[in-house]
Amino acid sequence: MYLSYEEYKKLYPDSTITENQFAALESRAENDINGLTFNRISEFTSLTDFQKFLVKQAMAMQITFISDNSELLDSPLSAYSISGVSMSFDKSKIVACGGVTTTRHVYNYLVQTGLCYRGI
Repeated sequence: MYLSYEEYKKLYPDSTITENQFAALESRAENDINGLTFNRISEFTSLTDFQKFLVKQAMAMQITFISDNSELLDSPLSAYSISGVSMSFDKSKIVACGGVTTTRHVYNYLVQTGLCYRGI
């Protein structure tokens, strides 16, 4: 577990996510973080303090993003229109990598860890 509920509540004190909801969201966000970092976090304790801080920040933001947008993220539609009103994600604020959709902020935190490097 990269982030506890107590740590999350310190970062987002106004969040309405309950502890029960957090468990499911945390699991999904952790899978997303692992996908974005190419499963390079084999042991969280082996990361530097700076990397841990960034991963925790990214986790908190991803949990909130999933909670706020779960209906859209789980939909097979990329955009839709009803009675002349259309809706889609702003591609300048969203990153999709390896089947994971997240915000540019989450991805930028993870890039700073060095764990998203695609080279050899």
